[in-house]
Amino acid sequence: MCIYLSLEAVNSATADRIWAQHWRFLYSLPLSRTVGADVRKETDMQYGPAVRRRKLGAELRALRGQAGLTSGEAAARVGWHQSKVSRIETGRSGVRASDVRLLLEAYEVDDPQLRELLVVLAGGEDENGRPHWWHAYRGLLPPAYRDFISLESQACRVRTLETTVVPGLLQTPDYARAVTRAALGGLPEEQVRDLVQVRLARQDVLRSEPPLRLSVILDEAVLRRQIGGPEVLAGQLRRLLEAARLPQVRIQVLPFVSGEHVGLIGPFVILSFPNISDLDVVVLDHLTSSLYLERKEDLQAYTDAFNSLQGQALSVQDSMDFIAGLGDGA
Repeated sequence: MCIYLSLEAVNSATADRIWAQHWRFLYSLPLSRTVGADVRKETDMQYGPAVRRRKLGAELRALRGQAGLTSGEAAARVGWHQSKVSRIETGRSGVRASDVRLLLEAYEVDDPQLRELLVVLAGGEDENGRPHWWHAYRGLLPPAYRDFISLESQACRVRTLETTVVPGLLQTPDYARAVTRAALGGLPEEQVRDLVQVRLARQDVLRSEPPLRLSVILDEAVLRRQIGGPEVLAGQLRRLLEAARLPQVRIQVLPFVSGEHVGLIGPFVILSFPNISDLDVVVLDHLTSSLYLERKEDLQAYTDAFNSLQGQALSVQDSMDFIAGLGDGA
């Protein structure tokens, strides 16, 4: 169950400055340096409203085709002009969650996961017309972070390489609090509390049905960095061991002795989604923005990199033994 909190207004100038410098830590997606990457316009790489509209429109067009309807027939079923259906399918027009639900009814789509995912892409509401839990924090969270949370909430699988901090989905409250205070120095304690609450609410995906499948590769430095001090780190290591007992969570450690590896270019996250493989994205975090790579060649390259790192890392059991050993000495 997610907790809704009332938030006081945030000074916009201060908030913009803070987020521009440090918002990556609220994802717990460390700074990424893409060595040798091709240079593309930033608008092509951000997973913003335009990209969401295009992907949502393409999926709705495919569902209409599966239903055997022309755009005119679909429009007639929901009482619209054909041009509105066309604008939605080509991504030229925004679409409300209620409009998506109308189209899904017209196309007789009854898969609950697919329905929820498409409604989330429209933004604002869930399948039942209720605001998403993160909507309560809209005055505090930048749009990019809300976009990430919305995608994470609907992903069926997350694969992540982390080199500086424990992933947000596995952080303890004390660890998350220490990270937030360090990254957003000077932020009022009430807002620190709310940001930690957001982090904990994100972790509900590990308890959902079906639960998110989470595969994590941690550089040894993550496990040794005493964020919050020895006691906080010890508690965080215990949390990792507890999470690793979940059948859908896989944690592996890249020890220092593993030497050079492809992960040296920087951390990354791969988000995968049920029923819509075209929606899969790679997330690379930078100091003031996040980049979302969706081209097939990018997805394949990072998938290959993750698979290579899994082979180079300690086995799951050896990783748990490694973490337990560090915990004994923490």
